[in-house]
Amino acid sequence: MRDLEGDVEVRAVTEAELPGWVRAAHAGFLHPLAGISDEAVAHARARGDIGRTQGAFDRGRCVGTYRSYAQELTAVGGAAVAANAVSAVTVAPTHRRRGILTRMMAADLAAAKERGDVVATLIATEYGIYGRFGFGPATSVTEWTVDVPRSGLDPRWSGPSDAGARIDLVDGDGVREFGPELHERFRAARHGAVNRDQWWWLRNTGQQATPEHPWQEPFYALYRDPSGRVDGLVAYRATDDERSDTRQPVNTLTVLSLTAVTPAAERALWHFVCSVDRVVTVKSGWRAPDDLLPQLLPDPRAARVSGHADWLWVRILDVVRALEARTYAGSGALVLEVADAAGLAGGRYRLEVARGGGAVCAPTRQEPDLTLGVGELARLWLGDESVARLVALGLVAEDRAGAAAEADALFRTARRPWCQDIF
Repeated sequence: MRDLEGDVEVRAVTEAELPGWVRAAHAGFLHPLAGISDEAVAHARARGDIGRTQGAFDRGRCVGTYRSYAQELTAVGGAAVAANAVSAVTVAPTHRRRGILTRMMAADLAAAKERGDVVATLIATEYGIYGRFGFGPATSVTEWTVDVPRSGLDPRWSGPSDAGARIDLVDGDGVREFGPELHERFRAARHGAVNRDQWWWLRNTGQQATPEHPWQEPFYALYRDPSGRVDGLVAYRATDDERSDTRQPVNTLTVLSLTAVTPAAERALWHFVCSVDRVVTVKSGWRAPDDLLPQLLPDPRAARVSGHADWLWVRILDVVRALEARTYAGSGALVLEVADAAGLAGGRYRLEVARGGGAVCAPTRQEPDLTLGVGELARLWLGDESVARLVALGLVAEDRAGAAAEADALFRTARRPWCQDIF
């Protein structure tokens, strides 16, 4: 595909072009460009199918980057759906507003639809870009900063309250041994979570470091239940600071990730990180907005919100399979008129939900109850958005009185969706 004005070609990159593609991606994300290493190129090659790595080329120079890879996303109820994960999207500032991203996106989403992917996913660097491609913000994240001395926790804490449970410090080898199975259990129970492949575990335990991104080993701790099963894992780093006038430690511990599959594990790991000697501040990292952390503290006001942002964006590619993949809170029927400018998933669909939450969805000619864009459907699909709220915002039309309330009763979930990962 060529841009006649600028003679810009958009296509899959070749092996020989990968170094230039990596350099263009670094430039797009404002990373240092001096001496792009062979390791960085090798990691870009190993990260995914080069056939799904696109570049925009102007007279042989890469001026745009885009790649996608296979992913699994957990729907409401625990089913894993095939997703097309979009990453490394850049366009050089010299080549904006030429439709380069539109062409790369169109080619990739069409290929994903042809493969049978149910949705596409991405983490948006900028909010205003991806809505026009049918993506909608489907999850969000919150960060808390905990004033440890104010929290009310016993600083002399010596371990989990459950008899026989324990917390063990481990290294990267221990994380690679126990982490994958723990994450599989976690993502099966938390809608919005995505799978982690072998590359993820290598990259996040220091096995895929590059000169551009040198590795700093964090601390890791496992929670084991009384039977010895690993039910939780936390990774964290800490500063080494003290007041110059009193030599009083004033260290900040930052949680990089905390995964727990039981309330006992979650409680114990948060108490653990808040009881590390010399630490006066704990930053939670990006968590689910309804995380248990503040209420796990005797004084929840010791945890203040220090950040909140949209996170995982979803693009529905197959309405029928997406709506049938998840479970629902009640029973009922709705007719949805879905608009999709790209022509990938638009149409009129009847959703019937039986008692127990199972659903059947099919195209229909019946009059619609709700009319919405495919991006708005994505916002509702994981259960984090209110139909009534979107109606009030003018983003969803209620064609039948009462349909918004009925839809909310079906789509909303008891816990909010959460994606731990960035990609």
